[in-house]
Amino acid sequence: MEMSRMLLAVAAFGIAFFCFALWCSVTVARMRDLPRWRRFLPLSLLLVATGASLLRSVDIPQVADAVAFPLNLTAVLLSLKEIRGRRHRREAVRPAP
Repeated sequence: MEMSRMLLAVAAFGIAFFCFALWCSVTVARMRDLPRWRRFLPLSLLLVATGASLLRSVDIPQVADAVAFPLNLTAVLLSLKEIRGRRHRREAVRPAP
């Protein structure tokens, strides 16, 4: 009983983190003022991490363990950097009242 609750909590955290990473990556991909490679880098990292995670289904968990979470984390951090950078650029352009 206790183990199933822990498993459910870990699964919920993983799903929430994946959804957050996907939202961040898609948000950056929609920024037209960035160069194309910077727009799609977080989304590409997320897709590579998802592909590495899918290797678990064919009994290759070593690659997923070594690569998937760091790539997901990198995608989120890069996305947040771009989102905050855009917010700062927008605030810098706005004239003071």
